[in-house]
Amino acid sequence: MRMFFFAGLLGSAVIASPSMAQTAYVSNERSSTVSVIDIASGEVIDTFDVGQRPRGILLSKDGKYLYICASLDNAVEVRDRKTGALIATLPSGNDPEQFFLSNDGKLLFVANEDNAASTAIDLESQRVAWQVEVGEEPEGIAQSPDGKWLLVTSEEDNLISWIDLATREVVHETETDVRPRHIEFTPDGKEAWVAAEVGQKVHVIDMASKEIVSTIEFAPPGALPYKVLPCGIRFTSDGKTAVVALGRANNIALIDAANREVSGYVEVGSRPWHLAITQDDRQAIVANGGSDDISIVDLAAMKVVKTIPGGNGPWGVVLVPSE
Repeated sequence: MRMFFFAGLLGSAVIASPSMAQTAYVSNERSSTVSVIDIASGEVIDTFDVGQRPRGILLSKDGKYLYICASLDNAVEVRDRKTGALIATLPSGNDPEQFFLSNDGKLLFVANEDNAASTAIDLESQRVAWQVEVGEEPEGIAQSPDGKWLLVTSEEDNLISWIDLATREVVHETETDVRPRHIEFTPDGKEAWVAAEVGQKVHVIDMASKEIVSTIEFAPPGALPYKVLPCGIRFTSDGKTAVVALGRANNIALIDAANREVSGYVEVGSRPWHLAITQDDRQAIVANGGSDDISIVDLAAMKVVKTIPGGNGPWGVVLVPSE
């Protein structure tokens, strides 16, 4: 069933910044829905049903479509961004959780948690183009900005598989701490940051040497140490600041990317999993899977400026740039 929500009139005029003019789409894994949020008003303006247990969510290069990992359906859905209508269902292998749109927008790289493989889907033909075996329980996946590498995390084997996209073969493995979940490249492509969830750390990998050159640990005030479970990572567009969701510690961490030191924490909702940073780098939109809400965080002030009720189990966030 499709539901619509409309924001009330604001009491005073507001001049929208580029970030405020954006729209956020949040996948809700327990209610199998996507929430559509107007950042300017801080309101949910639409909710539409999707496949079972949606987690990863991406925007097509032209902005027309949403790609959604329907994990329990073993499929990736293609939906019209504006209406939520189902356009196509793509084969993806078992239990797709995270995926990555290729730099040229022609392929969708999917991590298949249940069958230890990375699958490349050709978006034009809507067929599997190729598949590469990787470590057990692959989850995080990302293509390097130079287009040469596909990196895939293995939660069970605690390693990163390096797939050479020219040969489609795993040519290197980098060991990590326990249960690596997410990979994020710095904007300049020189480093890959990897969240080792149960290891409670973020590793910084040098792309030239393929080795870990730094490890970042976290201690948010008042949080029990065992609840610090880093997952989603995003960088500001200039690469100077990294924002990391810390899971059951109920905080996000802001990191000075140059010296790899935590510059501060912001307490958000329960179990922040993934996030997105607005076009102007001013705000982080954080999906809180435990409290069923979304936090809008002012990054300069390091505080939550709005909490928005979401669906059940918000998981992933994607932002549509202002037009």
